[in-house]
Amino acid sequence: MRKTFLPFAQPLISEDAIAEVSDSLRNGWITTGPKTKRFEDTFREYIGTSHALAVNSCTAGLHIALTALGVGPGDEVIVPTFTFCSTANVVVHLGARPVLVDVGDDFNVTPEAIEQAITKKTKAIIPVHFAGQACDLEGIYEVAVKYKLPVVEDAAHAVGAAYNGLKVGSDELQASRENSQSVTVFSFYAIKNLTTGEGGMITTADDDLADRMRLLSLHGMSRDAWKRYTSAGSWYYEVVVPGYKCNMTDIQSAIGLHQLERLDDFIAVRNRYASLYDEAFSELPEIDVPITHRDRFHAFHLYVIRLVLDQLSIDRAQFIEELRALNIGSSVHFIPVHLHPWYQTTYGYSRGDLPVAERIFDRIISIPLYPKMNEDDLQDVVEAVRYIVMQHGRR
Repeated sequence: MRKTFLPFAQPLISEDAIAEVSDSLRNGWITTGPKTKRFEDTFREYIGTSHALAVNSCTAGLHIALTALGVGPGDEVIVPTFTFCSTANVVVHLGARPVLVDVGDDFNVTPEAIEQAITKKTKAIIPVHFAGQACDLEGIYEVAVKYKLPVVEDAAHAVGAAYNGLKVGSDELQASRENSQSVTVFSFYAIKNLTTGEGGMITTADDDLADRMRLLSLHGMSRDAWKRYTSAGSWYYEVVVPGYKCNMTDIQSAIGLHQLERLDDFIAVRNRYASLYDEAFSELPEIDVPITHRDRFHAFHLYVIRLVLDQLSIDRAQFIEELRALNIGSSVHFIPVHLHPWYQTTYGYSRGDLPVAERIFDRIISIPLYPKMNEDDLQDVVEAVRYIVMQHGRR
């Protein structure tokens, strides 16, 4: 057993990033300013998109995107149940109904599930790129184009991921879709592949949609707020729409600039560790490793194992407790939205409605996978999993 506890996740912050934050604190630009603009520009080039808008969270980005697309009371938005609650919550906040649909065995929503849920009230589709692997975007956009529906990709896990060689959020994935508007929203939460502590980014190829989202992101003001305080700025502004307060600060962007420089290296480490896990667990019939697709580059924000429960004498909850007893942190991603009490009470969902997501949920555990851990740490995780399996397997 390890002598110290291995956390489920930890960020890796460089001294350069710390120095950049210190510079922001000293130069006086601690809210949205030139570093946020630089971060947006650098991220836009990295992804290959026409527009990148930095916001204070992925949740805020989803909210702004749906607002800009006109989602409101009486509308329906299709959301996979296998996601964090914020994906559905933002739909509720706009007075619309999240229509929850099932997922495939790879954890991602399928085009078939989306198409079956479309009604005359459907206003948008939110596919979620779970754990860092892209959904079947070709199939999803075929459905979106067929029904002339906008797509808001929840890429909270998927910064740096790719589909058919194209980065998630890039113009080449979005701009060629006729009759369908597209937005992608990323998360920079503390444990994501790229972190700013809290924060997110919206990308789109649509010029008009980008203008509306930027306007909505800071009170609906007609001028960039930070420019009003520079030597070239003016005190005058106009509120042209009742917007929100969703801007990213220069303190956050200072971290993001240096995280982005290292992102590809971070993801390379995650992929190497995922391969080591795959190899180590391949000999254990009690453990199923993640399903991956050859046409997609997995960013591996998460590594999620699935317990083969009929091969074990314990359930998922006890497995997690035994990992903790062996000084290994873990988590569960996610409790399906339709199993949360509010969604059951409000919309009448119950267990049995979306069986694939339920079956997945009952046996998943997310285990440590991040660049700050080393290969000795990874081996400790492997040995802990093997020990529990040997103790409780039905061989």
